Amino acid sequence: MTDQLTFGQYITQKRLVKEISLRKFASMLSISPVYMCNIEKDRRPAPNNEVLEKISALLCFSKEEQDVLYDLAAKSKNAPAVSKDLPDYIMEKDIVRVALRTAKDVDATDEEWQEFIEKLKKRSKTTEEDN
Repeated sequence: MTDQLTFGQYITQKRLVKEISLRKFASMLSISPVYMCNIEKDRRPAPNNEVLEKISALLCFSKEEQDVLYDLAAKSKNAPAVSKDLPDYIMEKDIVRVALRTAKDVDATDEEWQEFIEKLKKRSKTTEEDN
Protein backbone atom coordinates (compact mmCIF):
# COMPACT_ATOMS: atom_id res chain seq x y z
CA MET A 1 0.00 0.00 0.00
CA THR A 2 2.70 2.50 0.94
CA ASP A 3 4.81 1.73 -2.15
CA GLN A 4 2.75 4.02 -4.39
CA LEU A 5 1.21 6.28 -1.75
CA THR A 6 3.03 9.49 -0.84
CA PHE A 7 3.08 11.23 2.51
CA GLY A 8 1.03 14.12 1.13
CA GLN A 9 -1.58 11.83 -0.40
CA TYR A 10 -1.88 9.86 2.83
CA ILE A 11 -2.46 12.97 4.95
CA THR A 12 -4.93 14.37 2.43
CA GLN A 13 -6.95 11.12 2.36
CA LYS A 14 -7.06 10.81 6.14
CA ARG A 15 -7.93 14.49 6.63
CA LEU A 16 -10.78 14.31 4.12
CA VAL A 17 -12.22 11.20 5.82
CA LYS A 18 -12.43 13.30 9.01
CA GLU A 19 -14.03 16.11 6.96
CA ILE A 20 -11.48 18.70 8.08
CA SER A 21 -10.67 21.50 5.65
CA LEU A 22 -7.05 22.14 4.78
CA ARG A 23 -7.19 25.60 6.39
CA LYS A 24 -8.74 24.24 9.59
CA PHE A 25 -6.22 21.40 9.75
CA ALA A 26 -3.30 23.79 9.26
CA SER A 27 -4.69 25.98 12.04
CA MET A 28 -5.05 22.99 14.34
CA LEU A 29 -1.39 22.13 13.64
CA SER A 30 -0.24 25.75 14.10
CA ILE A 31 1.24 25.86 10.60
CA SER A 32 0.34 27.99 7.60
CA PRO A 33 -2.26 26.74 5.11
CA VAL A 34 0.25 27.31 2.28
CA TYR A 35 2.81 25.08 4.04
CA MET A 36 0.14 22.42 4.66
CA CYS A 37 -0.93 22.60 1.01
CA ASN A 38 2.69 22.20 -0.12
CA ILE A 39 3.04 19.14 2.13
CA GLU A 40 -0.16 17.57 0.80
CA LYS A 41 0.88 18.28 -2.81
CA ASP A 42 4.30 16.68 -2.08
CA ARG A 43 6.12 19.92 -2.84
CA ARG A 44 7.59 19.83 0.68
CA PRO A 45 8.78 16.86 2.72
CA ALA A 46 7.02 15.75 5.87
CA PRO A 47 7.18 18.20 8.78
CA ASN A 48 9.15 17.74 12.00
CA ASN A 49 8.35 15.04 14.56
CA GLU A 50 6.32 17.37 16.75
CA VAL A 51 3.94 18.13 13.88
CA LEU A 52 3.82 14.44 12.92
CA GLU A 53 2.68 13.59 16.44
CA LYS A 54 0.00 16.30 16.26
CA ILE A 55 -1.19 14.95 12.90
CA SER A 56 -1.46 11.46 14.35
CA ALA A 57 -3.37 12.70 17.40
CA LEU A 58 -5.72 15.00 15.48
CA LEU A 59 -6.60 12.31 12.96
CA CYS A 60 -6.95 9.68 15.73
CA PHE A 61 -4.56 7.28 14.04
CA SER A 62 -4.37 3.66 15.08
CA LYS A 63 -0.93 2.15 15.70
CA GLU A 64 -0.90 0.80 12.13
CA GLU A 65 -1.88 4.16 10.63
CA GLN A 66 0.78 5.87 12.72
CA ASP A 67 3.39 3.40 11.45
CA VAL A 68 2.40 4.21 7.86
CA LEU A 69 2.56 7.93 8.68
CA TYR A 70 6.11 7.60 10.05
CA ASP A 71 7.26 5.42 7.15
CA LEU A 72 5.88 7.78 4.52
CA ALA A 73 7.32 10.77 6.37
CA ALA A 74 10.77 9.18 6.34
CA LYS A 75 10.45 8.39 2.62
CA SER A 76 9.48 11.98 1.86
CA LYS A 77 12.70 13.39 3.28
CA ASN A 78 15.44 14.33 0.81
CA ALA A 79 18.06 12.57 2.94
CA PRO A 80 17.89 8.93 4.01
CA ALA A 81 15.77 8.69 7.14
CA VAL A 82 14.37 6.06 9.47
CA SER A 83 10.80 6.24 10.71
CA LYS A 84 10.51 8.39 13.82
CA ASP A 85 9.55 5.56 16.14
CA LEU A 86 12.58 3.36 15.34
CA PRO A 87 15.95 5.11 15.90
CA ASP A 88 15.93 4.94 19.71
CA TYR A 89 14.96 1.26 19.67
CA ILE A 90 17.63 0.45 17.11
CA MET A 91 20.35 2.36 18.94
CA GLU A 92 19.44 1.08 22.41
CA LYS A 93 19.65 -2.60 21.43
CA ASP A 94 22.94 -3.94 20.10
CA ILE A 95 21.26 -7.12 18.90
CA VAL A 96 18.85 -5.14 16.71
CA ARG A 97 21.73 -3.42 14.93
CA VAL A 98 23.49 -6.78 14.49
CA ALA A 99 20.29 -8.33 13.12
CA LEU A 100 19.70 -5.48 10.67
CA ARG A 101 23.29 -5.50 9.45
CA THR A 102 23.26 -9.28 9.07
CA ALA A 103 20.01 -9.13 7.12
CA LYS A 104 21.51 -6.43 4.92
CA ASP A 105 24.75 -8.38 4.38
CA VAL A 106 22.96 -11.58 3.39
CA ASP A 107 20.28 -9.67 1.48
CA ALA A 108 17.44 -11.21 3.49
CA THR A 109 14.37 -11.87 1.40
CA ASP A 110 10.88 -10.58 2.11
CA GLU A 111 9.87 -14.16 2.90
CA GLU A 112 12.62 -14.48 5.52
CA TRP A 113 11.57 -11.21 7.13
CA GLN A 114 7.93 -12.29 7.04
CA GLU A 115 8.80 -15.56 8.81
CA PHE A 116 10.65 -13.59 11.48
CA ILE A 117 7.72 -11.20 11.93
CA GLU A 118 5.22 -14.07 12.17
CA LYS A 119 7.39 -15.81 14.76
CA LEU A 120 7.45 -12.66 16.89
CA LYS A 121 3.71 -12.14 16.50
CA LYS A 122 3.04 -15.75 17.51
CA ARG A 123 5.20 -15.28 20.61
CA SER A 124 3.31 -12.07 21.40
CA LYS A 125 -0.07 -13.86 21.15
CA THR A 126 1.15 -16.70 23.34
CA THR A 127 2.32 -14.22 25.99
CA GLU A 128 -1.05 -12.40 25.90
CA GLU A 129 -2.96 -15.66 26.28
CA ASP A 130 -0.82 -16.64 29.28
CA ASN A 131 -1.68 -13.39 31.10
